[in-house]
Amino acid sequence: MIIKVQRYCENRVPEKSLIVGYEVVEGLTLLEALQSIKTTQDATLTFNHGCRSEVCGSCAMRVNDKEVLACGYRVKEGDVITPLTKMTVVKDLVVDHAKAQETLARVKGWFAQKSSIMIQDKEQEKAIEKQTDCILCSSCFSACPVLEVDSAFLGPFALTRAYRYTNDSRADGVKEIVDAVQEKGVWDCTLCGECTAVCPQGIDPKMDIMMLRTKSVQQGYSDPTFASGGDDFLSGGFNPGF
Repeated sequence: MIIKVQRYCENRVPEKSLIVGYEVVEGLTLLEALQSIKTTQDATLTFNHGCRSEVCGSCAMRVNDKEVLACGYRVKEGDVITPLTKMTVVKDLVVDHAKAQETLARVKGWFAQKSSIMIQDKEQEKAIEKQTDCILCSSCFSACPVLEVDSAFLGPFALTRAYRYTNDSRADGVKEIVDAVQEKGVWDCTLCGECTAVCPQGIDPKMDIMMLRTKSVQQGYSDPTFASGGDDFLSGGFNPGF
């Protein structure tokens, strides 16, 4: 069985990349297949991995243009393996996550101020349980079409982290976080759901962003498109059909 791997691609310049085919046995996870290639065929092949249990997120990459964790995906004939997008490729399937992770600082995704109440009941814990499962694999960042056209957009996992801390019963400072996600944030998302489709933890960033919009309205904000009378939306070429 043959799978194809994109080799070194400096800053994703097409002429500096090369798709190489490798023969692997059936039934392997992608991570097992890559390790086999590195051990028996090409020691220069470079990729990241860690836990091998779909927990750490280190082995996130793309198969046939969709984000997966290599340790959980089983290879099929003809699969094309490429690095995550929207980030600088270091070598082969390794990317620099710094750009994506900088967005966490921009949304102030932490306890801005601890409240006097630090004990949660089961219901309060459950309200933030799913968002807390984020493993920062950057799969949703890579899949986001908004980042294709606006690299300053905060991106899905940063907005999920922001929602997690605005919804935490132990934390104050909700307004500060809501303030931080207004520019290039909650209103810029198209709600396409690509982030939700690729999250290996089953998190729904699309829903989190919708909930952040609700919290934004509660803090006195509104969709800037509506605030401008819809001119920006209509000028984008949308034909409402009337």
